[in-house]
This record gives sequence, C-alpha cells and structure tokens, in this order.
Amino acid sequence: MVTTNGTKISGFLLVGFSENHHLQLLHALLFLVMYLMALTSNVIIITITTVDQHLQSPMYYFLRQLSLLDLSFISVTVPQSIGNSLTGNGYILYGQCILQVFFFMSLAWAEVAILTVMSYDRYAAICFPLHYELIMDPRSCKRAVVAVWVSGGISGTLYTTATFSITFCKAKVIHQFFCDVPQIVKLSCSNDYLAIIGVVVLMAVAALACFISIALSYLHIVSTVLRIPSAEGRSKVFSTCLPHLFVVSFFLSTGICA
Repeated sequence: MVTTNGTKISGFLLVGFSENHHLQLLHALLFLVMYLMALTSNVIIITITTVDQHLQSPMYYFLRQLSLLDLSFISVTVPQSIGNSLTGNGYILYGQCILQVFFFMSLAWAEVAILTVMSYDRYAAICFPLHYELIMDPRSCKRAVVAVWVSGGISGTLYTTATFSITFCKAKVIHQFFCDVPQIVKLSCSNDYLAIIGVVVLMAVAALACFISIALSYLHIVSTVLRIPSAEGRSKVFSTCLPHLFVVSFFLSTGICA
C-alpha cells in the first residue's frame, strides 16, 4: 500500500507513459523488442570476445566489460517496466526501489568510467605503440576494471544513501517507469534533500573530469594520426577508434535527452 505518512513508507507507485491499457501493452511490446535486441547484441559481443583467441587484446577486454555493464544496466529497469505495463500495476516495494536506485546509479557511473578507460587504451595504443604492451599489461587492465566496478559501487552507495535519507511527506507517486532519483527527491517537502544535491555536484565534477580526459585523449590521438604520412595508414589507425567514439557519442546524446 502506498501511504503519505513519512513514517510509514511501504512502497511507491510508478506512473508509466499512459493509463490506457492498450497503450501500456504497446509500451510493453516496444520495450520487450528493444530489450531483446540489446540483450542479444551484448551477449554476442561477450561470447565472441571471450571465445575468440584473436580478440584477447585490452581493447576487446574493455569492450566485453562495457557490454556486461550495458546488459546489466538495461536489466535494472526495463524488465520490471515491461511487467508493470502488462499487469497494469506500477507498485514497487520500498526495498526494491532502493536496490533499483543503487544498481541504476552504480552501473551508470561504471559506464562513464569504462568509457574513460577505453579512451586511455586507444591513446596508449596509438600515441605510444612501442610501450603499449607495457602500459596496458594484463595486470593493469584488471586493476582498471576493478576500479571501474568499485567506483560504480561507491557512486551507487552515495546516491542511494542520500536519496533515501530524505523524509517523504507527499504521495509516493513517481512519474517515471522506474525509481528515478530526481522524481523521488520531488516527494520531499523539506530541505533535507541537500545531501543529494551534494552528491550530484560531486559526481557531476567527476563525470566532467572523465569527459575532459576522453576529449584530451582524442585530441592527442588525432594529432598523432595526422602525422602519419599515408592516407591508408591514417584511415587504418583511426578506424580502431570509431567504435569507441560512436559509443561515447551515443552515451552523451542519450544522457542529454534524459
């Protein structure tokens, strides 16, 4: 039961895109198709980069981690949204909402972190080819991935702790198909949401540092590629960066739209 008493929180009500049952079924179908497509593509990438012995370089190792993160990220919210649309019931338990916020924010930050690591990998491969194997040795790659997951966990913990430390004194209705932090904060009618503002500012600064690092890496990469005498050589080297550039661009565009 969703209550309005700040001391008796039993759950939240997620308000989806429409209350019309036919539109809810359409939403469920579209989300199911997109989820299955994302699930299939990421599983294929993970499988190929794990099985194929020719794809064991750091670039593919990080790509496998990115696919794992992306697979986990969409699985946090989309399946439940599909279920809610099919059943017409948007109720979510308080504990489930906490877990959803934790994993959503953890994985979102981890994706930013792994994209930063991947840009550094391309920078080291193109700008320092003779020292690349020394710079990106297996131990360094594993440490980088551990740092990505740990930093994601820290981010999720900060967001979750700050978000659910506020006092809810409004109807527990979230106008989103998942437990969205900004929507949850709107349920507070006091100034105890200052903690979440502090976390947002901290993570925004960290994200800005990551994107500056990515931009600087590619400035050095472009500068190095332009010094290659043959057009064929420039094209071959720069083509190794295109997948990462596409992912970064897609991530930024979806983030801005969100």
